[in-house]
Amino acid sequence: MRRRSPPSRGTGERVDHDLAERLFVTYHATLVRYLTRRLGDRDWAEEVAQETFVRALRQESIENERAWVFAVAHNLVRDGARRDARNRRHLELLAAEVREDEGAASVDEDQSPARGAQLALARRALAMLTERDRQALLLKEEGLDYQEIADVLQVEKSSVGTTLSRARRRLAEAYEGLTAEGLGGSHVAS
Repeated sequence: MRRRSPPSRGTGERVDHDLAERLFVTYHATLVRYLTRRLGDRDWAEEVAQETFVRALRQESIENERAWVFAVAHNLVRDGARRDARNRRHLELLAAEVREDEGAASVDEDQSPARGAQLALARRALAMLTERDRQALLLKEEGLDYQEIADVLQVEKSSVGTTLSRARRRLAEAYEGLTAEGLGGSHVAS
């Protein structure tokens, strides 16, 4: 993995590339393995690890390097969980508004029972996604561009395409799985 040079900073802030490079070489694999186990998502683990090593660039020295690396990663995950909880509450409010709007619209629309079942499966599949994937898809659906999505998700713009692609694939897989369950169940009932 090749690191990009960090953005230029004010003259008062020291940037120690040697320290960050040494930390990366020494702890990257171990940290990503730990984070993958903890988070259950290798891509997310890589992003947290990357941010950890970016923060090392801002350090002049570190007393206990191994403890520092894992403490920073732990704090990033904890802060991310808090941010996700806030975002989840916000998304729940938005979803409630959408349900109200759909309820009003469904009274006016001529919806078939099959269409209603498809929508229910789509909602269940969406609920099966990780919070990050679900949020990325919902933001894209709302018309946000990649930079705006990156700002909301607090990721690099270059990772938004990958995130959306992965989320779409997982949504399709979840939907297909639910559809297959439904078909299997309907054959048994027939």
